[in-house]
Amino acid sequence: MQKAAKAQMQLSGPVAHNAWAREGDQVSLVRQPLQPKLVHLDAPPQRLQIDIARTVLVVVDMQNDFCHPQGWMGQKGIRVAPMRRPIPLLQRLLPAWRQAGGTVLWLNWGIRPDKLNLPPTVHFKSKRSAAEPGYGEASALDRGRSLVPGEWGAQVVDELPVQAQDITVHKHRLSGFWDNELDSVLRQRAATTLLFAGVNTDRCVFSTLQDAGFLGYDCVLLKDACSTSSPAYVSRAIHFIVQQLHGFVGTAQSLIDALASAPPPLTLPLPEKHSSAAAPAPVKGRRPARVLSTRS
Repeated sequence: MQKAAKAQMQLSGPVAHNAWAREGDQVSLVRQPLQPKLVHLDAPPQRLQIDIARTVLVVVDMQNDFCHPQGWMGQKGIRVAPMRRPIPLLQRLLPAWRQAGGTVLWLNWGIRPDKLNLPPTVHFKSKRSAAEPGYGEASALDRGRSLVPGEWGAQVVDELPVQAQDITVHKHRLSGFWDNELDSVLRQRAATTLLFAGVNTDRCVFSTLQDAGFLGYDCVLLKDACSTSSPAYVSRAIHFIVQQLHGFVGTAQSLIDALASAPPPLTLPLPEKHSSAAAPAPVKGRRPARVLSTRS
């Protein structure tokens, strides 16, 4: 008599460490503990220890409409050189962070084309005169509608390639936590610590960091990987406020140095995302264990 095919384990969840495991008629609701991946970085006057597995690097608004000379801001006559300042450092930080097993989340302006969820204040502040393009409008060079997902202006600048494993979340306010799914995405990954980079320091970066702190996340502003077109004293004030009230102020360079000296992350074979994978042989009398994952 031919033996019945062995049941395969299926994971159901957004990530391997937050998933149910089903094998045959058995369903395990037990989540797999994350393997800590510790690293230190300086955030004067403290030295921080963070867990890469529970930390997300949030890169804010490094998009063509803000950082490219022909983008929305550039066509308004605003100098984009300050917004481009983080690019060289991010070109070194992002690969190092991914190599260490860290998660990168691109938090980008990405409005509805009809702008129906944007209140009057947001409409008004985006279009100070009838001659200049506002949110969702084409500019004189017609590089597409400003800050609409799928258009050129809403894309991340070419110098910072988005990788397949990265996460992208679109926002509709200065803070990335309003009217979208950012908080849910982070909590489903069991993220507790957020590192902030991008532009503008005093606007979208700070607004998002402040709300993140209110929601209970640990916040670290990587000040050398942030920039703004505002005067320098504004950034100094933001650094002071973050350090006093909302979290810590560190540097991307300190993190890069720490990652370079950290041991390589433990990697174990994983099933393909949301697909069936062969389960290890069960121990008699015990339910089969789930596949151990260290992916964050």
